[in-house]
Amino acid sequence: MNPLLDCDRLPAFDQITPDLVVPAIEAALADCRATVARVVAEPTLDYQRLAEPLEAVNDRLGRIWSPVSHLNAVCSTPELRQAHDACLPLLSEYYTWLGQHQGLYQRYQQLAESPSFGQLPAAAQQAVTIALRDFRLTGVALPAAAKQRYAEIAARLSELGAQFSNHLLDATQAWQWHTEDAAVLPGLPSSALEASAARAQAAGRSGYLFTLDLPAYLPVINYCRDRALRRTFYEAYATRASELGPNAGEFDNGPLMRELLALRHEQAQLLGFGDYAELSLATKMAPSVAAVEQFLLDLAARAKPQAARELAELRAFASSQLGIDHLEAWDIGFAGEALREQRYALSQEQLRPYFPEPVVVAGLFSVAERLFGVRCEPRLDLVCPHPEARYYAIVDHDGCELGGFYLDLYARSGKRGGAWMADLHGRRRRADGSLQRPVAFLTCNFNRPVGDQPALFTHDEVLTLFHEFGHGLHHLLTEVEVGSVAGISNVAWDAVELPSQFLENWCWQQQALAFLSRHWQNADPLPSPLLHSLLAARNFQSAMQMARQLEFSLFDLRLHHGYASHGGDVYGVLNAVREQVAVVRPPAFNRFANAFGHIFAGGYAAGYYSYKWAEVLSADAFSRFEEEGIFSAEVGDDFRRTVLAQGASQPAMELFVAFRGREPQVDALLRHSGIAAQAV
Repeated sequence: MNPLLDCDRLPAFDQITPDLVVPAIEAALADCRATVARVVAEPTLDYQRLAEPLEAVNDRLGRIWSPVSHLNAVCSTPELRQAHDACLPLLSEYYTWLGQHQGLYQRYQQLAESPSFGQLPAAAQQAVTIALRDFRLTGVALPAAAKQRYAEIAARLSELGAQFSNHLLDATQAWQWHTEDAAVLPGLPSSALEASAARAQAAGRSGYLFTLDLPAYLPVINYCRDRALRRTFYEAYATRASELGPNAGEFDNGPLMRELLALRHEQAQLLGFGDYAELSLATKMAPSVAAVEQFLLDLAARAKPQAARELAELRAFASSQLGIDHLEAWDIGFAGEALREQRYALSQEQLRPYFPEPVVVAGLFSVAERLFGVRCEPRLDLVCPHPEARYYAIVDHDGCELGGFYLDLYARSGKRGGAWMADLHGRRRRADGSLQRPVAFLTCNFNRPVGDQPALFTHDEVLTLFHEFGHGLHHLLTEVEVGSVAGISNVAWDAVELPSQFLENWCWQQQALAFLSRHWQNADPLPSPLLHSLLAARNFQSAMQMARQLEFSLFDLRLHHGYASHGGDVYGVLNAVREQVAVVRPPAFNRFANAFGHIFAGGYAAGYYSYKWAEVLSADAFSRFEEEGIFSAEVGDDFRRTVLAQGASQPAMELFVAFRGREPQVDALLRHSGIAAQAV
């Protein structure tokens, strides 16, 4: 039997081979189509005969596809990529067909209008409401020719997104820099040298090997005193997947971006929206594009003056202390780390020995237990997607297993960059009464262990790990039993970052740092001077960082909202946004957008603002813990019950108000960021 089809248990990842992928997806899609035909023909109309069979068969499709998609992201091979990409048009065609199925849509409408609808549980009612919304957003009401065009666009968009990701991965891995002499890397931390030596050894070479993966790139750009070498690395990184740089034109995402934008605009207009930004916001918390833009501009007005002062200070420091009279893009990280070290006697590298992986992971789990009453227990007998990954069961205070997650922390060849959480499957109550427990993938790209030394994290990497675990808890601690609104499923995109950003706050709490940090060799606690420096430096260049995120958010929004006027002039839009809100202007050769996978391949199109939108929610939610106790079990249980447990069974704003007692306020975010809350 094809092991992908045996999906009632956790995947046997070691048995999934590329030749099995397409047959499994084809078989699953045939089952899905047959189920649709059956429920549409069912003479009795009720939720159990209509929605539940569809949820079951689509969940099975997800359980088959999710491990394939994950393997392609974390241990890609040419053969697996080919099989994965061959399925994309099949899946796109099915989901479009499903969303445009007039008979199915009519059955859902009839159910929503039936007397029995109001007797359904709230989660089931919400699932039907969301299904009807999605029918409309997939073009169910379009005339036949427009439906066909919508289907063509959807298939092509799926293909383009995969191509964008493939180009970015290939471009990142195509460039390497090697040396036999560590002396040509002055200032590089020993941890980076050891990691680069291990990288070279793994590639069958001597000396030191560097790539454009962030664990290799960042130490050079932040610490190497050789300015020319920093520029070499910066140019290679900043021109990835573009028409410029060391691999000019080989993996160019420029044509893909232009086609993506044109097709998204056409798709939105087919559905009756003015542009893709309006279509994107149809499923989000924010009420309108104008409201999002005003939100971003208000934050920019608060952040930009302070960001300009921070940059002027950095330039003065670079000139007087580092001999850099004209601060370039490849100098900013280096000068920033030097200024941080001078001002706070602190660098990220100084912190690494105190954040060994075993201590950090155990501390992360301890935070979850203290706040939400759950334990994370390793299951060593399960096959994982990669030998470096591990599986943990998440267990409630009464010993009940709630679900589980695969944790995969290290960067490696064939693994997509960045950090993310994805679901293998969600929680739902099956037709036989049994409960399907949710399972998630938590993926990062950190330095791996070297010799007998465990992986050592910077504090920024600890924040990343907490962020992804927050997403995981949102998925795993749901109590909803309707799969389409359980966990992260169908949560408004600008609210889905709330639990992830919320959990990051504990990385800045002295009580939590006490058990999150121990020296990897002697188990000494983080010394008081380092601890105080870390906390004091929390808002170092915070306005510059906020201005950068607002630049990305406005760029994304205007790229999709103003397409009719700019016609796909990606860098024209980006430069105009930079004129308005940025304080740092990168060189003309910088091709940031060509690697902006979030909006071109990652689901954040016209939604990148969600990070800042949800950061307001998360900061305000955390302020209740500041008021009532950082580890208040009562407040933690309240957050679990009103936010994490509810999934998308209620609108996100209602859930926030249920926890906080009022609508969100921006003050806590500004305070946490060290930015004055004056009126604008």
